[in-house]
Amino acid sequence: METMPDQTRIYLDHAATTPVIPAARAAMADALVRWANPSSPHQEGRVARFALEDARRRIAAALDWDGEVILTSGASEAIALGLRGTAAVASAVEHDAVLAVAGPNRLPVGDIGQVDMGAIIGNARYAIQSVNNETGVIQPMAQIAGAVRDVGGIFFADCSQSAGKLPLPDADMIAVSAHKLGGPPGMGALLVRNLGLLSPTGGQEQGYRRGTENLPAATGFAVALEAGFLWMENAVRLRKILEDAVVESGGVVIASESNRLATIGSYHMPGVAASSQLINFDMAGIAVSAGSACSSGTLKTSHVLGAMGWDDISASEVIRVSFGVDTNDAEVARFIDVWRSIAARAKAA
Repeated sequence: METMPDQTRIYLDHAATTPVIPAARAAMADALVRWANPSSPHQEGRVARFALEDARRRIAAALDWDGEVILTSGASEAIALGLRGTAAVASAVEHDAVLAVAGPNRLPVGDIGQVDMGAIIGNARYAIQSVNNETGVIQPMAQIAGAVRDVGGIFFADCSQSAGKLPLPDADMIAVSAHKLGGPPGMGALLVRNLGLLSPTGGQEQGYRRGTENLPAATGFAVALEAGFLWMENAVRLRKILEDAVVESGGVVIASESNRLATIGSYHMPGVAASSQLINFDMAGIAVSAGSACSSGTLKTSHVLGAMGWDDISASEVIRVSFGVDTNDAEVARFIDVWRSIAARAKAA
């Protein structure tokens, strides 16, 4: 029988998913007492509905959002709802969940991972992520929103990695995820300015999503957002320590010249395959990843790095490190020790 990870291990893969914070767990446990279906008309159902709408209101307030909030099973479903059947134009570095439902046209990016806004030239639905899930690159969302509006387009923003950590962009639709910020997995939302942008399918969530509403998860999502991210300054400090050591050891910081979210970084170790690095780090008790958790198991070359001009061999030697609220100096120091050890063995081989 498979056991839970050893608590002495070091977890540096928070961009894939981060632990549910204690306050959110407690709120979810309390919400489980309201076991009735929020769509049922009887008293028990009305009590559950009140709690669900309270969670929805709190999610909107915590995100400073004054539009509609459609609760979903996560960002991937929110993306599918917002882009379904639209032939959206996506940036070349979008998450696979966006590329799977967008049209064939792509917005190119430069070598630091930022979108070429000169390519926003037609009236279309544009899908652009706020923060790249592999590199942490922050897109200039205010300028992008202006460029999309100038051509009469619709702006869809994937804020899975940035929601709660950065202000929301001025977009027409936004996808957010709970499990990237201390809320429960299996919960997200599509934020919409105008419901007319969506195609109703019937069912719950004002007719835009079928399925019983997940009250406990919605409550946990609201509490996680309300907890805030006061630890982001510490993440900036820790990442600088890590990246200085990586560079000193002959590594390369991906998109070092770009504005990046402090909790995510990607690093190239020349001559050592990412798969080998992951094995070595895992054996040393450290969890990291090679790009997106949704595709890293396939061992395929990162389309994100390819779009930024990296060749296949170099791109296959890149790993991602991402911080959470409990990441500390000792954990970063241990990562650096193991990085240096792996790099030294590669040079000696």
